Amino acid sequence: MEAANKGAAKGKGKSVGLNIDLPFEQHHNPYIDKDKLIEFDYFFIRKLMFVKYSQGFIVLPGGFGTLDELFEALTLIQTHKIGKFPIVLVGTEFWGGLIDWLEKTMLLKEENIGKDDLLIFKLVDTAEDAIKEIDDFYSRYLLTPNF
Repeated sequence: MEAANKGAAKGKGKSVGLNIDLPFEQHHNPYIDKDKLIEFDYFFIRKLMFVKYSQGFIVLPGGFGTLDELFEALTLIQTHKIGKFPIVLVGTEFWGGLIDWLEKTMLLKEENIGKDDLLIFKLVDTAEDAIKEIDDFYSRYLLTPNF
């Protein structure tokens, strides 16, 4: 999240932070607008707020928290519990193995997901392509994000 906040601050955009108190991270990153910082004690509440108000996810390589937030969004969209919004994974090399597993194991072998579920997200390799996916989504649905 720090990279996104840093980019927003550098570009003079709005920089929102949903911070959680963790034993190995003592404070929020310095790029969050002070009036747009929300602190949480529990992951489930933070994740609920994160997904509820998102208008798109650009997902960079990360750890368990990144996967948790990604799959929460995918599941909520898949089950129609929230409206569809763009989810863009950046980095073919990083995400390729996971996508391969989704296709070969979950879809084809185990039949735990449907073919359309793989259309919920896009995979790109550049920031420009990620932005294009967000722009294309909103132009296709005649919606505009509020940022």
